[in-house]
Amino acid sequence: MGHLHQDKKILNRVKRLQGQMRAVEESLLQEDHHCIDVLQQVAAIKGALNGLMNELIEMHLQHHVITDPNAIDQQQLEEFLKLFKRYN
Repeated sequence: MGHLHQDKKILNRVKRLQGQMRAVEESLLQEDHHCIDVLQQVAAIKGALNGLMNELIEMHLQHHVITDPNAIDQQQLEEFLKLFKRYN
């Protein structure tokens, strides 16, 4: 996936995840942190990570698996990606 270094959207997602992880670490270092707050932060990270994974899989399909865009039914591809994102 050599093309990823050019994708600002992917890089921004990773940077947001790093910030969220730092926030969890800081919460854990505080004596008065609330478990629910940390759990909510971790749930947000999980959602963001799933979003990143979905984006990477879609990009992989577009750049490496589908070698001839004319040979694939775009509507079926979009339906598959929606289904995948829903259950991922």
